[in-house]
Amino acid sequence: MSAPVFVIMSLTLREASRRRLLLAAMFLTLVLVAASTWVFGRLTDIPCGGSPCSPTEVKLLAGTLVILITFMYSFVFALGAVFVAVPAVAAEVESGISQAMLPRPLRRSDVILGKWLGWGIIVSGYTIATAGLEFAAVGAITGYTPPYPLTAIAFLVSEGLVMLTLGLLFSTLLPPMAGGIVALVLFGVAWMGGIAHGVGVLLENDAARNVGLASRILLPADGLWRGALYHLQPTVLTEISEAGRYLAANPFWESSPPAAGFILWSGLWIALVLALAVLSFERKEL
Repeated sequence: MSAPVFVIMSLTLREASRRRLLLAAMFLTLVLVAASTWVFGRLTDIPCGGSPCSPTEVKLLAGTLVILITFMYSFVFALGAVFVAVPAVAAEVESGISQAMLPRPLRRSDVILGKWLGWGIIVSGYTIATAGLEFAAVGAITGYTPPYPLTAIAFLVSEGLVMLTLGLLFSTLLPPMAGGIVALVLFGVAWMGGIAHGVGVLLENDAARNVGLASRILLPADGLWRGALYHLQPTVLTEISEAGRYLAANPFWESSPPAAGFILWSGLWIALVLALAVLSFERKEL
C-alpha cells in the first residue's frame, strides 16, 4: 500500500478521536458490562427446581446469558460499523471536502483504502475490547468462560468488517441516510435468511435451506455470527448432536462450525466489495 493510504488512515483515526466517538463508545460499553455483571452476580440466587442451583447449572445459565448478550453486542458491532462507514465518503462529497483533496496527488483508491483501514482498526479494536471485557467479567463473577472465546471474538470482528465494507460501498453510491437504511435492511434480510436455513434443516425443506445458503453467500454477516455462536455455546450443549436438527431453527443455537470454504469466501467477499467501492468512487462525479 502507498504512503497516502496510511495518511488517510491516520486522519480517520484522528477524526474519530476528535469527535470523541471512541470515548462515548467505551463509556456505553462500561455501562452495559456493569449492568450485565450485576445480572450475572444474581445467578446464584436463582432457584433450580426449588433448590439452589449447582455450580454446573449456574455455568449453564451463564453460558446461555453470554450468548444472548453477545447477540446484542453483535448487532451493536455490525450496525455501528454501518453508521461510521456510510458517511465516510458521501458526507465529504456533499460538503465539498473531496473536491479540495482529490485534485492533489491523491488517488481515489487511496481514500477508500485509508478510510477502510482506519475504521477497520476502530471497529476491530472496539469489538475485541468489548467482548473481551464482557467475557472476563463473566468469568470473574461466575467462573464460566466460553469454550473458545478468542475464536468467537474473531468471528465477531469479521462480521463487523463485512458490514463496514458494505457501508463504505454504499457511501460511494448513496446519500448517508439512504445508504445506512439499505445496509440495515440487508443485514436484517441476511439474519432472516439464517433462520430460514434453520427452518429448512428442521423441516428437511431444500427450498428454505437454499434461501439461507444464498443469503450467506450474498452477505456473510449472519454466517459469521453463527460461527461466533457455535464457539460460545457451553460444551454440554454442543455435545447434544441428536437434538441438532430440532434446534436448528433456534437463532441462538448452532450445531456445527462454519465450513472452511465459507470462511475463505467471507474474506474474498470483503476484498471484492472493497474493490467495488474503489471502482464506484473512481467513477463518481464530484
